[in-house]
Amino acid sequence: MMHFNTKMLIRSLQKAKNAQYVFRNASSGLPDLTKDRYPVNRADFATLGDKHLQFFRDLLGPQRVITDPAECEGYNVDWIKAVRGYSTCVLKPKTTEEVSKILSFCNDHTVAVCPQGGNTGLVGGSVPVFDEVVLCTSQMNTIYDINDTSGVLICQAGCVLESLDEALAEHGLMMPLDLGAKGSCHIGGNVSTNAGGLRLLRYGNLHGNVLGIEAVKPDGQIIDLLSTLKKDNTGFHLKHLFIGSEGSLGVVTKVAIHCVPKPKAVNLAFVGLPSFENVLKVLKRAKRDLGEILASCEMIDESTLEVCTGNLKLRSPIPEYPFYMLIETHGSNNAHDEEKLNGFLGDVMDSGLVLDGTVTNEPSKMKNIWDLRERITEGFILDGYVFKYDVSLPIEQFYSLVPVFRQRLSNHPDIVRITGYGHLGDGNIHFQVSCKQFSREILEKIEPFVYEYTSRLKGSISAEHGIGFRKPKYMKYSKSPESIAIMKDLKKMFDPKGILNPYKVLPP
Repeated sequence: MMHFNTKMLIRSLQKAKNAQYVFRNASSGLPDLTKDRYPVNRADFATLGDKHLQFFRDLLGPQRVITDPAECEGYNVDWIKAVRGYSTCVLKPKTTEEVSKILSFCNDHTVAVCPQGGNTGLVGGSVPVFDEVVLCTSQMNTIYDINDTSGVLICQAGCVLESLDEALAEHGLMMPLDLGAKGSCHIGGNVSTNAGGLRLLRYGNLHGNVLGIEAVKPDGQIIDLLSTLKKDNTGFHLKHLFIGSEGSLGVVTKVAIHCVPKPKAVNLAFVGLPSFENVLKVLKRAKRDLGEILASCEMIDESTLEVCTGNLKLRSPIPEYPFYMLIETHGSNNAHDEEKLNGFLGDVMDSGLVLDGTVTNEPSKMKNIWDLRERITEGFILDGYVFKYDVSLPIEQFYSLVPVFRQRLSNHPDIVRITGYGHLGDGNIHFQVSCKQFSREILEKIEPFVYEYTSRLKGSISAEHGIGFRKPKYMKYSKSPESIAIMKDLKKMFDPKGILNPYKVLPP
């Protein structure tokens, strides 16, 4: 790693894989039950009984039907401990056919089902609200094919994102998607939520990269949309109904995804800036001067970085500044990339836009820097309780939520910090208010104002985390009544009994 103040030399080295992301709970305490914390009523679904459990055991065997309360607990709580259900049954199918039989039976008997992958979601979409049966895809982890000519990967939905990246690396490829939770999240969950992540600026979103899927409808019907073609213009593109619908229309069981060549040259710069105005100017120059090699452009404010350096005891390679940017380049020619990055960094330093920074191409040091970005949510949990929001805003207004809420919640004794960070390159900010413990008073000061504010700026109330349980009633701030009505019609057509991931995504 090289530290610079006025001049910088840049070296390039192929980036090593990120180490597995490991979440550490702040404490063993559990949140209130969702039904007690939020105004929600259980729908008229069947209560699980012996006949249901016997069917599941006959189908899967006793080892893949979990009913022990202690073991079920982890499947009932989201990983930021914001919501909690009380399911008494977790099912672990291995095949599409088993998923089909489970859903067919549950549909016939009006048993509600909550699909769950790695349970890394942040809006309560992957855990039960009440006592829904959890359908966990962790045993569906087979990679069927990696075509190193076309770059197409075919796998089951329960494959862990980082495991896929490791398998692809042997073929000179990598996933177009990169997330902080890569060591835990499942590709089926990524597809079902249309996850964005750190590489979207360069490689696009999953609507573009997913070539085909296989899914099971709530009535058990298997839908084979597992195309591996980049161009297939025959009728409606039904796969897109399942990408981002958060398991409300069907359970994704297999995925065909177009993967990208693993870059031969990777560099990472971590820089400090005095103002958000400078951040915008550096972003503009990065797009202009780095062009085709610009892969990621992230922003972190000073208070967010303190979550990692204070709560998690991580070390920042540069002193404290009001704002920071991570700028990563991917290319195929070291000399070419070094020249472009060197010229860009020298320019922003000489013009005073950047005050300080560090550049590295050493895998271990790159990981240390990325930890300052990827482990932020983990660090926030140690503050106590975090109200976390994921919105898209016009780039000029990217950071505007933070000062607005610092004024709105000023002097509240339970507030620990109000901060913002996120995917500057695509306008997606992660805004959070952390406090000592859950407070309904603080919640009511934040919601619905945060969504009203976002709507006034023509933004989106959900950039990449989805709607889940936390946001259905606020969808009106991003979607027209006509759009919501069409989505409800689709839900009724696919799932007339409403058994699949109920209480999620759509307004009641």
